[in-house]
Amino acid sequence: MTTTLGTLDDLPADYRAALAEQHLVPLWPSLRALLPPEKPQPRTRPTHWCYEALRPLLLRAGALTPIEKAERRVLVLANPGFGADSMQASAAMYLGMQLLLPGEWAPSHRHTPNAVRMVVEGEGAYTTVDGQQCPMKRGDLILTPTGLWHEHGHDGDQPVVWLDVLDLPLVHYLEASYHVDGPRQVVSPGHGERTHAHGGIVPAPLFERGDAAFPVLRYPWEATRAALEALAADQPGLAAVQVAYVNPATGGDAQAMLGYHALMLRPGQRLQLPLRSPALVLHVIEGGVDAQIGDSTFSLAEADTACAPGFTAVRLANRSASAPAFVFLADETPLHKKLGLFENRG
Repeated sequence: MTTTLGTLDDLPADYRAALAEQHLVPLWPSLRALLPPEKPQPRTRPTHWCYEALRPLLLRAGALTPIEKAERRVLVLANPGFGADSMQASAAMYLGMQLLLPGEWAPSHRHTPNAVRMVVEGEGAYTTVDGQQCPMKRGDLILTPTGLWHEHGHDGDQPVVWLDVLDLPLVHYLEASYHVDGPRQVVSPGHGERTHAHGGIVPAPLFERGDAAFPVLRYPWEATRAALEALAADQPGLAAVQVAYVNPATGGDAQAMLGYHALMLRPGQRLQLPLRSPALVLHVIEGGVDAQIGDSTFSLAEADTACAPGFTAVRLANRSASAPAFVFLADETPLHKKLGLFENRG
């Protein structure tokens, strides 16, 4: 196939005007942009968001804008590849740092995009999802799946910050994004992370398994960290000490479109991640990590976040020679697999 295709400028002005009048567009001038050779040309860029730099701006937002005027007080982590006003970290992922101050309540609503909260700092806040009140502690992962009522409250005395991860760009692109406001929820008893606390064992009263679509909504960091340490101790030769956040009733991904993992880097460890098609978000829960993403190198401190485009080499290094580092990972793998687009080039 030829590598040189005709351009719009090759076409007479009257012909282009006639096409426009009929809402028609010639394909060939844009064909190489739509179908580039060998691999995609993503708009997603390697990007680093420094928590030390953004935290004062987030706290200032708390002073400038009361929760009643914000509803959700968030600074969006915008990838520059999508433009200055972008609400995207990648093609399918939205990231935001959300602040809740003592005594505040973010009202109940539900929406079509799936969301998770990775708690960055502070205690005393909670997210109530479908009547289940989930305490928020550093490193906890809390699901707010599509269509479920959720609200945030804060009974503590220090600011609480968390990282929001949503499949909002995808849902918005599909013209399916909307929300519905609701009344304050009535808290119900029960905590899924307690009844599903042990791997391979799930509740089955009188031999019947439950049918809840999301039996666990909160994944405590304490349990996740312990699982990583146990895996590292049990398999000292394992190259990548990583666990997945899954639905314990099915063993499948915790949510439908995005996948979530926690990674432990042993002291001094260097790790090359496989070259895969989905974009990847990295958020440091504990420690310090050097991340080489394509031709960009970032020094990630605790609570920093970074994004890597798909089909891009990612190399991680734990800067500490004496302590492990822990990283939360979010990516588009479930979506790519559902669409038959997933590739792993090793």
